[in-house]
Amino acid sequence: MRLLFSPFIALAIIVSMFSFTGCSQKKASYKSTKYTSKARHRATMRTYKVRGRTYSPTYVSINDTMRGVSSWYGPNFHGKLTSNGERYNMHAMTAAHKTWPMDTMVRVDNLKNGKSVTVRINDRGPFVSGRIIDCSYAAGKSIGLDKSGIAPVKITVLGFAGKVYKQPAKKASTSTPTTITQVLPRVILSDFGIQVGAFRRHEGAMIYREKYQRMAGSKLRVIVKKFMVDGEPLYRVWVMGFGSDAEAKDFISDNNIQGGFLIRS
Repeated sequence: MRLLFSPFIALAIIVSMFSFTGCSQKKASYKSTKYTSKARHRATMRTYKVRGRTYSPTYVSINDTMRGVSSWYGPNFHGKLTSNGERYNMHAMTAAHKTWPMDTMVRVDNLKNGKSVTVRINDRGPFVSGRIIDCSYAAGKSIGLDKSGIAPVKITVLGFAGKVYKQPAKKASTSTPTTITQVLPRVILSDFGIQVGAFRRHEGAMIYREKYQRMAGSKLRVIVKKFMVDGEPLYRVWVMGFGSDAEAKDFISDNNIQGGFLIRS
């Protein structure tokens, strides 16, 4: 397969990160980990541009999910610098993600064969439409990517700072469940969205809402807005919560949404 990340792109990302600020972000504090310095954490959470597209990193919470395509990168990048300053080790269980924080722990489920692997994000990428995560060679091989090259996956946040968090019990407890705010603060981004459909009948809009909520995962929200047009109700279905117009456009392209267009709430 053609590999897509290089130290030149990594350098461009870091330079871009220091040149841009996020959209309507609240001031955040940053903690170093044994993998990533405080300064590098700050740099990797800034808006950046690659190949003409703008990406806005965002904080996530335990159990947040995303669906898309996973690829892998290997020998050609072994020993080269990743976005968090580490040397890439193709035999380690790591991965690249365009927007999630460095050292976030993620489970990658291969939706074709049911195999899964837990990885730590330490790089940015893959910068290809539709691909949401780039696994290391070892991680990719463990779920069959070495044979297929790419595969549809679901990724789920399991922890932060290189640690997998235990899930809180379902029963009420006096202890405080572990959340992202105990490790890294959540950043509030401008609310970009897309319209995916418009219906005269409320039932049709609700069917679309359920369809796109399954597609969008937990990070995004799908809402139905009622408007009066020519004296009759029109129900518009919006997918909201993108960090930038580029991410919204990617969602339209990746999911082949005919007639989808950008909106701002």
